Amino acid sequence: MQDTFSAPRRRSLRGLFIAPVVLLIAAAAWSGFWFYAASQVGVRADAWRAQEAKSGRNYDCANRTVAGFPFRLEIKCEGASVALVSQTASNVPFTARLGEILVVAQIYDPKLVIAEFKSPASIAIPEQSPLRVNWSKGRASVVGLPAVPQRGSVVFDDAAIDRVNANSIAVPVARAKHAELHGRLADGSPANNPVIETVLQLNDGSVQGVHPVLAEPFNADIRARLSGLKDFAPKPWPERFREIAAAGGKVEILQSRVQQGEMIAVAAGTLMLNADGYLDGELQMTVTGLARIVPALGIEKLLEEGVPQATLDRVAPGVKTQDLNNLFGALDKAIPGLGKVVKQNAGVGVAVTLNSIGSEATLEGKKARSFPLRFANGAVLFGPVKVGQVPPLF
Repeated sequence: MQDTFSAPRRRSLRGLFIAPVVLLIAAAAWSGFWFYAASQVGVRADAWRAQEAKSGRNYDCANRTVAGFPFRLEIKCEGASVALVSQTASNVPFTARLGEILVVAQIYDPKLVIAEFKSPASIAIPEQSPLRVNWSKGRASVVGLPAVPQRGSVVFDDAAIDRVNANSIAVPVARAKHAELHGRLADGSPANNPVIETVLQLNDGSVQGVHPVLAEPFNADIRARLSGLKDFAPKPWPERFREIAAAGGKVEILQSRVQQGEMIAVAAGTLMLNADGYLDGELQMTVTGLARIVPALGIEKLLEEGVPQATLDRVAPGVKTQDLNNLFGALDKAIPGLGKVVKQNAGVGVAVTLNSIGSEATLEGKKARSFPLRFANGAVLFGPVKVGQVPPLF
């Protein structure tokens, strides 16, 4: 009888010893896997940095640490910096410095990478006052690494960009209560001709020193599709833009809505890059509260300083600069000062003109006008009036 019961007892005791041993081996294997993965972080990062440097993007990290055992990889970079060379049409280099970046990936799902950025950052541009950037929250995510990314997002809250002058006084450049940019590969997009769908959202955004219309807070929601990309290989942005232009690539504005106070504008259309790197194309716009932004278009200043013939050729073909000067001179001769009055009140006439072009429409229950917003060799034409100039992209 004793031998009958001893065999099951030995088997149960053996099981009690085997289970901890298996767990110990599994834990050791997992630990080895984690530490191996952690050791590869530096190898992969250095290889990526070397590849990016060939395209004029030099990344550095003064102090890099890896933590997160056992289920995550947390890579912290203190004293991060990036120096960009040949990334714009003007080839002006600049250097950005950031206090800390934390990058996190789950060890069992390394294709999803999440990053957090700690404020502030500084941007140095040769022969210009430095920029200082602050935010309350800054984060990003990418899905699909280390292969071609499938989608990515960047989000900032309470973003502020200031230019610090020689007296260490911060002069506002741009603000946004909330800003987010999302991008993803379009469904069915081929690897050798990828198409990217993007969404840009801004809440209480403003930009100083570019155009008066942008100086007041506005909200924007823009959805677009970009085609003409050759690949995602690292290369300078001017080179990539040239490839897009050569391939007949385009930016399709699928949906755009901008609101500034009572003014609401929606637009859709297609833009392309011409051989000189300028934007060409047309957006069909519908706008409410149009008269509100006319004073900010700077028509009075344009007439006061004289209208260049090149501008007239774009906005009013057939009209000569001398014709305008003769008209204002004749008015002054007839009634002294009348020419100046006409110039100063030109905005009223422009408002009437803009309200007469296009067609009547209704936008969100309000009366509106629909008309084209044209881009011609970089010039931005609001109906017949030039309201801006976009620099070349290469």
